[in-house]
Amino acid sequence: MEDFYTIQGEGAFQGCAAYFIRLGGCDVGCVWCDVKESWDALRHPIVSVATIAARAQASGAPIAVVTGGEPAMHNLQNLTEALRQGGLRTHIETSGAWPLTGRWDWVCLSPKKFKKPVDAVVQQADELKVIVYNRSDFAWAEDYAGRVKPGCRLYLQPEWSREKTVLPFITEYVKQHPQWRISLQVHKYMNIP
Repeated sequence: MEDFYTIQGEGAFQGCAAYFIRLGGCDVGCVWCDVKESWDALRHPIVSVATIAARAQASGAPIAVVTGGEPAMHNLQNLTEALRQGGLRTHIETSGAWPLTGRWDWVCLSPKKFKKPVDAVVQQADELKVIVYNRSDFAWAEDYAGRVKPGCRLYLQPEWSREKTVLPFITEYVKQHPQWRISLQVHKYMNIP
């Protein structure tokens, strides 16, 4: 769908320079998705792995973040190989609804109720980022926190359109459950892509 050099705005690498590769295609269907235009892969041009990897390497970014849509719908073996050969760390942001392909330095799992993740991806997660839309999402978050590997970083992130409503609940929850951290979409505050 698009690729660009920017600042990672959320999660464990918030504030780090990163080259984003947003792939078209998604069958998860989150009602609050902020990139619904990514859902239909056929609406976006096909770009070669070599071209994407060359642009990422030329940017000077240390990290390439593959996101979507749902990037795991695609076989990402060749893309991760090309990015790693170019000296970039490979990160993926996925709902976990599809098995992972490729070689990843960092797996950010953001499970969705609309299409639950496969167990293998849950066990590979380095970062669990749960979007909080309402209070019932805390139980959902805890369920997945109990399934990820030891050392996985745990984040609660307010859904952008409900941030003012849910952030006070998240704040209190983290104070009572300090194994969690708050993730905010700081790129939106800073008006950067």
